[in-house]
Amino acid sequence: MDPIADLLTRIRNANGTGKERVDVPFSRLKMEIARVLKEEGYIFGCQPMRTENKRGIMRVVLKYTPEKEAVIHGLRRVSRPGSRVYRPYTEIPKVRGPFGITILSTPSGVMTDTDARKKKVGGEVLCQVW
Repeated sequence: MDPIADLLTRIRNANGTGKERVDVPFSRLKMEIARVLKEEGYIFGCQPMRTENKRGIMRVVLKYTPEKEAVIHGLRRVSRPGSRVYRPYTEIPKVRGPFGITILSTPSGVMTDTDARKKKVGGEVLCQVW
């Protein structure tokens, strides 16, 4: 199974039910995606944790408006294991105008589409969030 799609699905499902937090199996790539989501204001934070059977998990704390509406309205996985999507910085797709972000894995690390255009680096288009 695709671990990034699993992360996005868990966040989407927890958002739909109004949960405050969701636990996801740990990986460095997922931690970096969560870091970008936190920097952009889509989640409160993410912290790695250990369980009793020594398997790592990370707890993602979701963000809601004062009216209890989810901040994340949609998540979409772009590049999949069977169909990788790579773009140069000039062709990085925009998400719903200025209202969303595209998360990329570049040689300079995991970053948003805006940062990638500023640094003039392309990479694998991981997902889109709005």
